Amino acid sequence: MPAFPRYAVYYAPEEDDPLWALGSAWLGRDAASGAALPQPEVNGFSTAALAALTGDPRRYGLHATLKAPFHLAEGCGEADFLAAAEGFAAAEAPFDLPGLAVGRLGNFLALLPTEPCLALHEMAERCVRGLDGFRAPPTAAELERRRAEALSPRERDHLRAWGYPYVLDSYRFHITLTDSIADAGLRGDLFDAARAFFGSACARAVPVRGICVFAQAAAGAPFMLIQRLNFKA
Repeated sequence: MPAFPRYAVYYAPEEDDPLWALGSAWLGRDAASGAALPQPEVNGFSTAALAALTGDPRRYGLHATLKAPFHLAEGCGEADFLAAAEGFAAAEAPFDLPGLAVGRLGNFLALLPTEPCLALHEMAERCVRGLDGFRAPPTAAELERRRAEALSPRERDHLRAWGYPYVLDSYRFHITLTDSIADAGLRGDLFDAARAFFGSACARAVPVRGICVFAQAAAGAPFMLIQRLNFKA
């Protein structure tokens, strides 16, 4: 069994940003403090119903993936990885996303950019490439789980090379809001509820001022935000 914890590099709104408070309430957990939060009743969905439809993103915390969860490579320690992540962030310049909106990503609901953002995709690629030396190869079980997904040939190449299929030219920034919901009617009703809940809070320009390191202490445990690293270039 691989050693824990796992680490990930994410974008997450600043904790004083209304989007952090709204998104964390929607998921029912603050990934910075670890506190459970009361989930709202939204457009016919009770708090219990919303909780049942947000279990997976609640465990990962409010975020958009830059470098997906991984175990540290043999011989790499947490301090080494955090120092490298800090060095990466120090060389990056802040930028703004043009805005976010509730959208559909397969059977999931997520906050998606309203317009393409080249600075975002270039930063995400540098993050994937620049910190990859700290990533242990995925286990056979992890690879098999990913291969069960409907991946394109290019995404399968990325999985072999980077341990995650949705990187580089296959990357799509998204802040996941729900579990996979196969029922199209239920998904549509929740889509309307999410749009009403988030309102215009994410329609403005969204500042990207740094990256966040999240960590998972043990298999199945929730991910916690352990360090924010500001862009300084």
